[in-house]
Amino acid sequence: MTRTETAAATRRTLVRAASELLDEGGPDAVTLRAVGARAGVSRGAPYGHFENKEHLLTQLAIDAWNSLADEVEQLRADPDTTADTRLEQAILALIGLARRQPHLYALMFSTPAGTPAAAEAAGRLQNEFLSLVAGVVGEPDTPRYAALLMSSAHGIAGMELSGHLAKDTWQTTVEELVRMLIDAIRPRHRRGRRG
Repeated sequence: MTRTETAAATRRTLVRAASELLDEGGPDAVTLRAVGARAGVSRGAPYGHFENKEHLLTQLAIDAWNSLADEVEQLRADPDTTADTRLEQAILALIGLARRQPHLYALMFSTPAGTPAAAEAAGRLQNEFLSLVAGVVGEPDTPRYAALLMSSAHGIAGMELSGHLAKDTWQTTVEELVRMLIDAIRPRHRRGRRG
């Protein structure tokens, strides 16, 4: 293994350790010292790869945006599903991330959008999502409907995580809400049939 490959492997190990710590205890649990200990590397190794804790947390957010973009890209490329279904699955993938890794999800949306690498990763997901929305509503209406869906999905995820989306109160499910959103944005002539 070359020195470059070793450094890259160490960085991946540090990021994985940081992700585990984030999942277990939120951002406060992620310190460079704790990450190094979890990764089993020298005390100084994390400092050789990350300027500080914020830099490491930003990397976790970037990786999450890119991973979600990869998932949405695969959905978009699936020729065996309808445009509505692909969009529904993409929204549920975002909400699913919030369900599985709530601290990571919160980190994604709290990382400053002005951070170039984070903005690029978030932009990649946004572009994939815009393509899915365009398949349902057409190009001219895409940006505003995509914003509506993304902000609605974020609200649904937040309500579910906080316990304020109790089924007995609202008499609905996350999945039903997502279907209702997609039905609501579909062009009038296509409402009432999936496609």
